[in-house]
Amino acid sequence: MRRWLVGAIVGIVVVLAVVAGLYVLMNSRTYQLQGRLVDRVETDEKVVALTFDDGPTARTPEVLRMLEAAQVPATFYLIGDNLAAHPEYGAAIVAAGHELGNHSYTHRRMVLISGDTVREEIERTDAEIRRAGFQGPITFRPPYGKKLWSLPHYLAEHDRTTVTWDVEPDSAGGASREAIVRDALAQTGPGSIILLHVMHGGESAAAVPEIVDGLRAQGYRFVTVSELLALS
Repeated sequence: MRRWLVGAIVGIVVVLAVVAGLYVLMNSRTYQLQGRLVDRVETDEKVVALTFDDGPTARTPEVLRMLEAAQVPATFYLIGDNLAAHPEYGAAIVAAGHELGNHSYTHRRMVLISGDTVREEIERTDAEIRRAGFQGPITFRPPYGKKLWSLPHYLAEHDRTTVTWDVEPDSAGGASREAIVRDALAQTGPGSIILLHVMHGGESAAAVPEIVDGLRAQGYRFVTVSELLALS
């Protein structure tokens, strides 16, 4: 009886360890089981990529005007069904000289799903991105940064790069503009990839001009994700 109890406890501990390991893997910004994942680029150059997740939304024209005023290129990780609903916004982003990336079709957590579901999420969004007129390489950013087996396997098989981030100053959700600017300036280093959620306006969008000015004052220049990856 005692031996059975010890075995049961050991089994529970092993299961908990496996679950904990999978949770860490699923949420890692720096590692996946297959393929290439980039959260930042190792470089001595003061270059940084500014990236925006989600959308496009009705705020897109405002975001584009802000970027034009700042003379900054950005990479937009767009959701396929939003892009299908607002193709004119995707086309406007491309016409303004920015880069489009794939952020899945439905913004679902892409873990514990079939390979067919992964393929549909990615390829339907790719089709919308091409329909918007973007001709460059399409990198992929997992919704919520989550991935396990099926997603990395598909991306590796198709020689696609997973792009996460190393700076996310608005991750607290309710962070003020001042806090977002402060954290972005403090956390950014050469080769950083900054993630902001500007498609619904609010403090994140308001922080962008100050982030740009602050980083430029530190000697940084802005590039798209593809341009940043080329440095590696």
